[in-house]
Amino acid sequence: MRVELPGIRHWRHDLTGCLHVAMAVLLQHRGLNPVEVLGAAWSFDHRPERLRREEYYFPGGEDDLLAALAPYHPLTSRWHSPADATAGWLEVRDAVAAGQPVAVSADNYHLPFRPAFGDVHTNHLITVYGFDDELDIALVIDSVPPRYRGPLPLPALAAARDSGNPVVHDRDLFFTGQPIGNRWLEAEVTGEIPAFDRDFVRLAIERNAAALHAAEPAGRYAGLAGQERFLLDIAGELAEGSTGAIDETFVVAGPALAVAGLHAEWLAHAGRVLGEPRLLESARLVERVAHHWSAVRIIAGAARPDPAAAAGSMRSRTRELVADHVRALESTRRAVGTTALAR
Repeated sequence: MRVELPGIRHWRHDLTGCLHVAMAVLLQHRGLNPVEVLGAAWSFDHRPERLRREEYYFPGGEDDLLAALAPYHPLTSRWHSPADATAGWLEVRDAVAAGQPVAVSADNYHLPFRPAFGDVHTNHLITVYGFDDELDIALVIDSVPPRYRGPLPLPALAAARDSGNPVVHDRDLFFTGQPIGNRWLEAEVTGEIPAFDRDFVRLAIERNAAALHAAEPAGRYAGLAGQERFLLDIAGELAEGSTGAIDETFVVAGPALAVAGLHAEWLAHAGRVLGEPRLLESARLVERVAHHWSAVRIIAGAARPDPAAAAGSMRSRTRELVADHVRALESTRRAVGTTALAR
C-alpha cells in the first residue's frame, strides 16, 4: 500500500525552528495560514521545573502544544507515547492512512538528510505525510535548512524515533539527554477559525498586552517582569561562574526568539492586509526584540568556557531587550487605536 497526502508544502520563517515548521505544515494541510495562526500571540511564561531538553520545547505546551502556540484559535494537539518502535510506526501509519499528516520526534543523528547525521544527537521534529509498504519507506518533510521532502527508509526513521538521544561528546548540547520515546503528535481544528480582520488583530494585541503586563504568578517567570527577572537571574548565576543554567537559557530563548520573530511577521502581514502602515512600523520594533533574543542565545552558547565574562553582556542585553520590548508593545497598541499601557 502507498499513501501520499496532498497539500503538503514547505514553510519556513528564518527566526523559527522545527516546532513552528512542523506545526505550519500541519496547518497548511488544513487550509490555514501559518502566519495568521501561529504569529498572533506574543508572551513569556517559563516554569523551570517543566523544561524539556527538546528543540521543539514550548513553555506551557506540555499538555497541548498547539493550543499554547495558537491560544486565539480553536486548535488542539495531543502527544502519543507508543510502547515501542513497532507500535510507534503502526500508530503513525494508521493516522497517515486515514488522511492525517503527523509530527514525529526524531534524533537528527539517525536522519540522513540532516547535517548532524552520524555526528550529533539532538531532539528534532519532522512531519510524516506518506508511506510505501512495498518500498519500506516513509515520506517526510522538514523545512529546517537544508530542507528536505521525500522518502526516508523506515529503519532510519525507526532508529531516529527510538533513540535514547544520549550525550556522547561535547558536541551533544542543549537538546540531548531526553529520550525520543517514539512520540508523535496529532493536531485538530475544533471550531470555526476567526477571520483575520481588524477586530481579531485588535483582540490579539489587547490579550498579548494584558498577559505581558499581568502580575507575575508565584513559582514562574511570566510577562515582562518575568522575562527580565529570568535573564537577570541567569546573569547572576553566570557572574558566580556557574554553567548550570546555560542550557536552560539556550532552550528558553529559542521559543522566545521564534515567537517574537513570527509576531513581527504577523504584524507586517496585518499591516498589509488592513492597509495600516503603523502596524508595519510596529513589526520592525518587534523584530528588533527578536534579534535581542538571538543575542541572548549567542551569549549563552558561548558562555561555557568563561561564564563570569558573559554576565556583563547578559545584563546589558537584558536592559536593551526589556526597553525595546516595552517600546514595541506600546507601538502595537497605538497602531490599533488603544491607549498605551505604562511600564
